[in-house]
Amino acid sequence: MEPTAKALSRTYSDRVYPDPWEKVLDYRRVQEYAAEHPNAGRVRTGRALDLPAGRVRGWLKDVVPDPVRGINVAIDRGWLDPPPDSEMAAALLELLAHVLAGGSISVRNYVPAVTPGERISAEEIRDAFERVGVETRTRNADTPERATEIVPTRDGTVLGRCLVAMGAPTGVKTSLDHLPAVVWEVPQSVRRSFARIYVRHRGLNYADKSTTRVQVERPSSFITELRELLDDVLDERVTTGDTGTGITISAAAARELGVE
Repeated sequence: MEPTAKALSRTYSDRVYPDPWEKVLDYRRVQEYAAEHPNAGRVRTGRALDLPAGRVRGWLKDVVPDPVRGINVAIDRGWLDPPPDSEMAAALLELLAHVLAGGSISVRNYVPAVTPGERISAEEIRDAFERVGVETRTRNADTPERATEIVPTRDGTVLGRCLVAMGAPTGVKTSLDHLPAVVWEVPQSVRRSFARIYVRHRGLNYADKSTTRVQVERPSSFITELRELLDDVLDERVTTGDTGTGITISAAAARELGVE
């Protein structure tokens, strides 16, 4: 599922609305009523819509709820409901691969961060962010005890929420038990790109072997779906270990995927 307004709104929390999407709908109702009745005050508007006048007052005075503001930013950026075969859908899915395999999304502010690796350069990660329209900065470059990370400079919290709406977790990822459903909704060429990015982040090579080993700390259901994805985009041999904790990609499959 590509990010939708409803899914994005539900990444926010609200003390009044158990479902923040209902807050978005109420805000929109107030704006529509105000446009049709420009002389109506908060009391009349509240009575007409069965909403507290105190809540209506702020919305009539240009107070925009956080979920609505986030949706507006995402719409302006083109992140909501891009067609599955569009360039933006491909860019979002590839950024999702970087985050799932080599990054994280902050629980506190939802800002995504991706760490460069042996096969993934900082420049490539910056390009992935720029493809969805955001500039980046490098964090922790001068802090040896912490991983260097590439993070957005603007609208990062909304971008991160869009990635969460697509199926990315916040915080630790070890409990993620399935690939995001959106992976199966895009063209095969985009799925292949997702797989290539994931393997380049997580793949290990051994001096005495020509295979690539993908080792991830995830439930077996996630490993199974990752194997299914690789089988879907590759003709060459991919196998799962006896313990089910990793995937071995043959040398021919690695060449086919472009990660040898």
